[in-house]
Amino acid sequence: MRMPLVRPAFAGAALAFALTLTLAPPASPAPAAPAAPAAQAAQTPATAPATAVAAENAGAERVARRVAAGHRALDFRACPAAEGLSAPVRCAALRVPLDYARPDGPQISLAVSRVTATREGRAARQGSLVFNPGGPGASGMYFPLLADRPAWRRVAAAYDLVGYAPRGVGRSAPLSCQDPAARPKAPTQVPADPSAAYKRERVAAARAYARGCARRGGAALPYYTTLNNARDLHVLRAALGERELTFMGASYGTYLGAVYATLYPGHVRRMVFDSAVDPDPRHVWYRDNLAQAAGFERRWYDFRAWAARHHATYRLGATPAAVRASHERVRAAVARTPAGGVAGTGELRAAALRAAYYDEVWPELAAALSAFLDGDPAPLAALAGPDPDPVAAARAAAEAENATALYTAVLCNDAPWPADWETWDRDHTELARRAPLETWANAFLNLPCAYWPVAERLRQRPVDVGPRATPLPPTLIVAAERDGATPYPGALELRRRLGGAAALVTEAGAGAHGVAGGRNDCVDRHVERYILTGDTPKGSVTCAPHPEPAPVSLDDRAAGTRRVPLPPVV
Repeated sequence: MRMPLVRPAFAGAALAFALTLTLAPPASPAPAAPAAPAAQAAQTPATAPATAVAAENAGAERVARRVAAGHRALDFRACPAAEGLSAPVRCAALRVPLDYARPDGPQISLAVSRVTATREGRAARQGSLVFNPGGPGASGMYFPLLADRPAWRRVAAAYDLVGYAPRGVGRSAPLSCQDPAARPKAPTQVPADPSAAYKRERVAAARAYARGCARRGGAALPYYTTLNNARDLHVLRAALGERELTFMGASYGTYLGAVYATLYPGHVRRMVFDSAVDPDPRHVWYRDNLAQAAGFERRWYDFRAWAARHHATYRLGATPAAVRASHERVRAAVARTPAGGVAGTGELRAAALRAAYYDEVWPELAAALSAFLDGDPAPLAALAGPDPDPVAAARAAAEAENATALYTAVLCNDAPWPADWETWDRDHTELARRAPLETWANAFLNLPCAYWPVAERLRQRPVDVGPRATPLPPTLIVAAERDGATPYPGALELRRRLGGAAALVTEAGAGAHGVAGGRNDCVDRHVERYILTGDTPKGSVTCAPHPEPAPVSLDDRAAGTRRVPLPPVV
């Protein structure tokens, strides 16, 4: 697995910034469709949600105490070949209950990876640093590989770097909702402005996908939730022999960390929240998704403005509007004839979304668009199309199917969603007028939640994030001011909820998703200092933006570009 930097993911759902949108509030959810027979078999006796949550929390405490007492200790050995992790990284399996209300009931196994503290420079070991990259649906198993990277070397000297695959992901009781072979094959064609007939097709597909989750997920389906992810993290902390958790979460991982801090404030040592999800319960998750599309539209504008500043290199236009027109010319062309036979409008949209996440890919995308307009489709096919290696493509399809399934289950189980298509259609039609890039793709990705086959009484209510009686120690939030995936107001809301001990470091004028870990030296200094010493800046501080990418000459084209990972679902 090649990860050039820590790359967080909040795929298809994120974050709320009201902008100037006039959106109808979500309708009060209608009763959920009856659970599938397999899911019904797993239901506990009818109880009020608060009572059920209390029982689950009590079960998690019971399991964590057992583990801390030496039961189910982690046995780190050479990693399975399927993980692609070589020495010095070691792997282990952690057994946790499927349902924390029944701590002695059916168990699942979570994959864990670790590299022990290097003690370079005779650094004193401070414990374990656990990382979650987001999603939900992303695996953090690769995290220990960063130990030898310059941005992580001092941290890795003092901490064991611990990654894991959350429940449902990878080898951790993986969830599936459809046969990976049934996923659409490239090239795909998606309309910019979906017709009524196309919308009906997507509604039917969402219903079928939800049924597939019930059929393939079976009795486990209701138990893929953020609350259970936080409880798993509590047990993992105990299994690592840590009384308090030192944690870094990115994107969705910030919401997971905030929920953990709410449930277990007395077990928090240090926490870094990178690219924060807005945790306001009123926004989780339907409104968060509406807002994310607006954020991506801003970042898509930033790409077009950058390309316009480099018109001499790319010849896409000297203004953002002219660059948009060039992109629309490419879109119209690949709608007729896919680039290289593999990149249609669906693949082109995914490439644009990649640019909205990560500005590292701006030069390659601009060069590919320019080359296409010059009559050479190969760079665009290489950049946007699937992996030409069929084995690698099949593996990627399986990983994407798993990530999509887990993402869907967590978001659908976590919160109420409008149950009528009319609400979705009205809200997204209005939003698409202002934010056309990703609005409908987000809508159709999340639409299975309108038809989710888990009984309403088994579904969660969003956690009211924030410490209660027990205050939190100092925590650190880092955020990019123009992040599209997790818009900046989410960082402000998280800081407000975590209280006065939460510090905020803002990368001003920048928008690449995932601020820490090698992109901005100023941000990294604050993060490293906090993780190593616990010291935070006073209040809020601002870092200058990392440099914009330099233009790539058209002589280089784009076919040889490295691929920056997409979030697990696009």
